[in-house]
Amino acid sequence: MEDFETYRPLLLSIAYRMTGSMSEAEDIVQEAYLRFSTTSGHEIRSLKSYLSTTVTRLCLDYLKSARVEREHYIGPWLPEPILTVDTNLLPGEAPELRESISMAFLVLLETLTPPERAVFLLHEVFDYSFPEIAEIIGKSATNCRQIFHRAKGHLAEQRLRFDPSSVQQQQLLTRFLAACQSGDLAALTEMLAQDVTAWADGGGKATAALRPLLGLDAVARYCLGILYKSSNRYADSFTTTVEEVNGSPALLVWIEKRLVSLFTFVGREKLQWIWIIRNPEKLAFIQRQLATRQNHAVS
Repeated sequence: MEDFETYRPLLLSIAYRMTGSMSEAEDIVQEAYLRFSTTSGHEIRSLKSYLSTTVTRLCLDYLKSARVEREHYIGPWLPEPILTVDTNLLPGEAPELRESISMAFLVLLETLTPPERAVFLLHEVFDYSFPEIAEIIGKSATNCRQIFHRAKGHLAEQRLRFDPSSVQQQQLLTRFLAACQSGDLAALTEMLAQDVTAWADGGGKATAALRPLLGLDAVARYCLGILYKSSNRYADSFTTTVEEVNGSPALLVWIEKRLVSLFTFVGREKLQWIWIIRNPEKLAFIQRQLATRQNHAVS
């Protein structure tokens, strides 16, 4: 028998991709549950359609207000990272869906309007038909097709056209960390693409660059400033770990057991895009995940 919990993983998956925040996704799914619990069963023809519609519309409402907030956000805004291994957070997802949860993809989704984002995700990622999407967002099926093709074309213009393996990513990350911790500017510069770009999200709550960093020298010196200087300044209390975050290896930086920075990137032979998350509010969820995993391991 179907019930709300049957669809919770799907609803979280939709809401996270729509909002770029698992904290917000959880709140939206909880609100959907409250609405479902006060609705008579005979009013619902299809539970999946009802819940998908409720969550999508809540996400669209959230994005309208979020757009205004992000205009006043201090520095670049990046999605909230999540662990994507050894967790039941997003169970049952096919491997081909992993790209749609990557940091690169979530960042590109931010360039779409909320309706474009909803139509693209529902059709491309979650395989809803255009008539189904039309009912969910309250537009015609023809209009939804037009929105989808516009969104797909927009994303295709910006996406990096390679899919590096996790082994390649792991090797790059290992070299990146070694160069940064040794303060080797030449070695670090060598592994960066000529047109490398880095974004740092501090949200006004942690020190971070207020604009995207462009080019070899600017990116290399900024990364050294975070990792090399911190490793010397904090010595014994400075540690790093590697976790799978949004489907790719990521570097987590800790000071006195507090997560202070997270580095993730895209690159094959050289690093192309680097995202650095330092806003403590955006690191809180992943710390909760790690704490939960540790507690389960102990018990």
